[in-house]
Formats: sequence, structure tokens, C-alpha cells
Amino acid sequence: MIKSLTALVQAACFMLLPALVAPVEAAPARPNRIIISYVSPKNPAHEPIYKRLKEARFLEKLQEFLSPFRLPRTLLIKIEGCDGVVNAWYEEGAVTICYEYIDEIWKTVPAETTAAGVAPVDALIGPVFDTCLHEFGHAIFDILRVPLYGREEDAADAFSAYVTLQLGKDEARRLIAGTAFAYMTEVKAATAPPKLQDFADEHGTPAQRFYNLLCVAYGADPKLFGDLVEKGYLPKDRSEGCDGEYQQVAFAFQKLIAPHIDPGLAKKVVQKSWLPDPKRSVARRPGPPPALQRK
Repeated sequence: MIKSLTALVQAACFMLLPALVAPVEAAPARPNRIIISYVSPKNPAHEPIYKRLKEARFLEKLQEFLSPFRLPRTLLIKIEGCDGVVNAWYEEGAVTICYEYIDEIWKTVPAETTAAGVAPVDALIGPVFDTCLHEFGHAIFDILRVPLYGREEDAADAFSAYVTLQLGKDEARRLIAGTAFAYMTEVKAATAPPKLQDFADEHGTPAQRFYNLLCVAYGADPKLFGDLVEKGYLPKDRSEGCDGEYQQVAFAFQKLIAPHIDPGLAKKVVQKSWLPDPKRSVARRPGPPPALQRK
């Protein structure tokens, strides 16, 4: 009798097991799942950044820009103080941009338009926007389980560049130029040649990221970015393969990311103007140009 009861209990458990361990259905993916937060800075020196970002509605604009992406859950994008760390990252459902990072970028902004045609406002907005897209790329890879072949940091760089290049020609040009300026600033700020260990970092060196960015841009539109080769910013040998490099990124994006984008909202985003007048002045931050470490 005991054996029979035991057998019945075991059978009942096996029958119930599938129901107990059945996977919970994933929430339906939908657009407009970005939430934002301006966290009050810990360092009083960052108050001007906090106020200017809020006045410019920077995160609100970024939220709208990213609204076409269909996500199965919300993603938080926040700006906050990072206890002196100059960085930005994605982790556990949140993108964090440090006030320290924005402050360092601000200090490198040129007083006037550079010989290469980079306006001060673009030197500020370009790299900050690029970093936001870079970290959003990490979030997309994680949330949507996007398969990657190669280093994730390189993929996030390519994601940011590709999205930027879908904007209008003028704005794409300005943003790419501003980001490239930041990378070259890092290169020039180095006080010594790179050490062997520098190439072990999960990120490419600033010089590598500079050339990768220019190559993808040139590959996307040789006419718009043709002067990059003519003026020697992008080596001619590298430029000859840039169309292929861009097409590789475009194919991966269309195959893996585009199905998760609302086409109607995306059309509105790329047709909208996002940047301020290039002649707009930028207040100078005190202190010498720092040695940036963009993540």
C-alpha cells in the first residue's frame, strides 16, 4: 500500500512539473520604452552641467530619438555623478553617463571652429551623443540577445556610427566630425607612445577608433565624406575597403536590429532636425585639456 501511494505521489509530481517550470511569457516588445533621469550631482562643480542639460532637454531629446526601438522591457538612461570616474556604461537595465565624462569633453571644446571645420558646439555634442548611442548599443545587444561575432566594444562603436549616418547629411556630417575630433584630442593628449598593454584593452585605441569611424562614414557616403581622404585624415589604402566595411555593418544592423524598430517612428526621427545652430557659442570650462579615456 505504501509503495502504491508513493508511486501515485511521484506520478502526480511528474504531471505537475511542466506547469511549475513552464517559462513565463516574455512581455510584448513595443516602442517608447526609454525612461530618463537627471540625478542631482554630488559634486557642486557639476551643477552647471546639470542645469544646462536640463534646460536643453538633452535626455528628453535622446528619449525621443531612441523611441522607435521596440523593447520587451524599459531601459533607464541616466546622468549622474560617478565619484570622480570619467566614464559611461550599461549595466543591469540602465545606461549611466557620468557628469565627469561630460565635464572632460566640455574642457576640450575648441574656442572657435577648427581648421577641419569642427564647430565648438559639435565638438561637445558629437562625442556625448556618440557615447549615448554606444552604450545604448550595449543595451540593445543585451536586451534583444543580439549575437555578436567579434569584440562587443567594436560592435557598439559600429552601432553608434551606423545610426548617426542615417540622419540628414548635414547633421550626420557634424556629429561624425565632432566625435572624430574627440578621438583625435585623446591621441594628441597622450604624453608618451602607447604601451603594448594598451592594445590589450577591450576598447580599441583612440587612433584605431578614429580611423574606424572615418572609414564607416566614408563608406556610407564617399561624396559627403570625400574630403577625409583628399585631406589625408583617412589613408587612401584604408578608404578603398570602406564601402565593404560600411555594407558589413549595414547588413548586420538590418538583419539583427531593424526588425525591432518601428518604421513609422523611425522615419519621423531621421527626418527631424536635432542639432542646434553650428554658430551657437559654447561656454568654456576652466582647466587644461585632459587626457580623455572614452568608453
